[in-house]
Amino acid sequence: MNTTFARSTGLRLTGPRLTSLALAALLAGGCATHTVRTTSYEPIVTDTEAIPEELLMDVGIAVFDPGLDEIDKDDEETTNHQIRLAESRYAPYLLAETLIRSGNWGIVYVMPNDASPMDIRIDGTVLASNGESMAVRVRVSDAAGRHWYTREYSEAISQFAYEATQREQNDPFQVIYNAIANDLLAFRKANIDEADIAQVRAVSEMRFAQRFLPEAFGDYLSADGEGGYSLAALPAESDPSLRRVREIRERDYMFLDTVQEYYSGFTREMREPYDSWREQSYHETLALRALEDSARRRFIAGTAVVLGGIAAAANGGDYVTRVGGGIAAYAGANLIMRGFRTQEEARLHVQALEEMGASLEGEVAPRVIGLEDQTITLTGTVEEQYEQWREILADIYAAERGELPSATVSD
Repeated sequence: MNTTFARSTGLRLTGPRLTSLALAALLAGGCATHTVRTTSYEPIVTDTEAIPEELLMDVGIAVFDPGLDEIDKDDEETTNHQIRLAESRYAPYLLAETLIRSGNWGIVYVMPNDASPMDIRIDGTVLASNGESMAVRVRVSDAAGRHWYTREYSEAISQFAYEATQREQNDPFQVIYNAIANDLLAFRKANIDEADIAQVRAVSEMRFAQRFLPEAFGDYLSADGEGGYSLAALPAESDPSLRRVREIRERDYMFLDTVQEYYSGFTREMREPYDSWREQSYHETLALRALEDSARRRFIAGTAVVLGGIAAAANGGDYVTRVGGGIAAYAGANLIMRGFRTQEEARLHVQALEEMGASLEGEVAPRVIGLEDQTITLTGTVEEQYEQWREILADIYAAERGELPSATVSD
């Protein structure tokens, strides 16, 4: 009788005994483990030092990049592009709310585009989001073009985060937004002094002014051609052109307040279906992982049994061994087919995620924004409407600037 050795266990097995014991060992070795997760919470840090209002830096948070070009191949089939696009508007608004609650900053806006320079700009990219875990990358810079830092944040949560009492208090991934807010404060305190703040705020104002009247304010800033700006001079505080630009900027802020109402409404409408989707996605992600592991174990075990059975049937010295080997081969083939069926079930879970994403996209369709103080029709997305508003501001400024003297320079 031919003898086969199970090298991984050191057992000396013969004939059909190989297939049954090897199968048991493979399945036992591949059993899934249960991981207990805990939901950590990092509170928002508030600056203990009182900052004069004129030194509170304004923050503009760009609509996030949905990260569709950075999706790993392994995550491609389980990532819904429509949901990522919705998240690219949802996440920056939650970050803005977090920064506002911290009390460490001046005005905090989600920005439709980069047309209006802010003291600090935060750009973000959604790297991963499946209900169980989330990862984002943020890049922070200031109006002078100085890069503060680029960092990645990620968090994996437990089912506890989706309980009703928890969802009423915080977003399941609120710890990420708190961490971003705390890092922003820590960097400012460690690297930016009052003189830096004053300079950045002045650069921000001059960049805004240049966009409306470049011939009057063009000499106040020096650009290095790589996104950096430095002050060459400042206009006198009594300069009528500066006063008018500040009035125009206040109007811009008023419109941005309206834009925030859009993002607030967007987030409010999205929250319930989105949280529901994320909770379902959480379970779907865990189920999908378990199914993939199960399918993998079935293929491995089934292949081992088939090969062992074929070897026993081909090399067995007696009828019983050959029959046993044939039965083992059949059993192994059946295991492989069950693996195929398990993979098909996994694909059904992915399809369920896509259907939920399509439904969610319908829940959060963009809306037209109306202005309260005047009758202006703005159409298209919020980004397109803001572009139209900027053109209206330029027309308003152009209609009034004829009464203004040229800007004067003060050393």
